[in-house]
Amino acid sequence: MTEEKRPVDELTFREAMRELEAIVGVLESNTLELEDSLVSYERGVALLASCQRRLGAAEQQIGVLMGELAAAPDDDTVDSTLQKA
Repeated sequence: MTEEKRPVDELTFREAMRELEAIVGVLESNTLELEDSLVSYERGVALLASCQRRLGAAEQQIGVLMGELAAAPDDDTVDSTLQKA
């Protein structure tokens, strides 16, 4: 497992997920030497962190966009009178 890999930040989300799935499969197969397993595990952790960051950023962006869709009502549409119970 000495082949050079592209830096994690240069991968698309889909490429990162595909590589992460491949790493999980290889690690689960128990076919690597300990040293190669550690290198793969380290790469997998970096890929996972990158994917989580990207998903978090996407969720934030969606939240902002949804907030723009549900703009706060203006004073003309809100009943701002005080009512006694």
